[in-house]
Amino acid sequence: MTPHINAAKDDIAEIVLMPGDPLRAKYIAGTYLTDAKQVSDVRNMLAFTGYYKGVRLSVMGHGMGVPSVSIYAHELIHNYGAKKLIRVGSCGGVAEDINLRDIIVVNAASTGSGTNRARFAGYDYAAVPDFEMLKTCWQTAEQLETPVRYGGIFTNDFFYGDPDNLLPALLKMNILALDMESAALFAIAAEGRVQALSILTVSDHVIKGGEMSTLERQTSFNQMMELALETAIKE
Repeated sequence: MTPHINAAKDDIAEIVLMPGDPLRAKYIAGTYLTDAKQVSDVRNMLAFTGYYKGVRLSVMGHGMGVPSVSIYAHELIHNYGAKKLIRVGSCGGVAEDINLRDIIVVNAASTGSGTNRARFAGYDYAAVPDFEMLKTCWQTAEQLETPVRYGGIFTNDFFYGDPDNLLPALLKMNILALDMESAALFAIAAEGRVQALSILTVSDHVIKGGEMSTLERQTSFNQMMELALETAIKE
């Protein structure tokens, strides 16, 4: 056990899907997994382990922001032996051709957070997903005929009150969307020599407006979840 996960060591699978919301973790386990059981509940950050098409995997919430996902990813990798982490989360659209409910598979995550620089001797770290997982996800999306956008996002420490110069810079550099976790997940996975991927659904749009409700975020990300699960179980 760790200060933040009270599962027994063998209760966590090597494959872990990580939504931000622990209630979304509960929804994924109840909807897609067989023989699922809850294995951790510290601070109500729920974790479940079961089987998807015969493959054992876990689903655990990671909370909001770089510090929270950093804690859970580190402990899953170093204390529980996780080898493959997939963030399945929401994001805010930035690019004008991005719409609500679009699925974005992240191929790079820039960030304003200082944690990756601190981890990388003060230099800029290129936070990217594992290439093999990214390739598998692309192949899986083609097989499922799931419409997907691939591109760069920005992992933001701000949820409210972005600096005035941020949005013009994001548009200039063709950033598709904002999230609050992916850049940290990629860096921690690289440091731990494990695989990581981030698949996001656009839940609101920074420029065009509009947003999904909390209930919709918990239950209507089915295409994203199916893409992540099918990607996860492939070698």
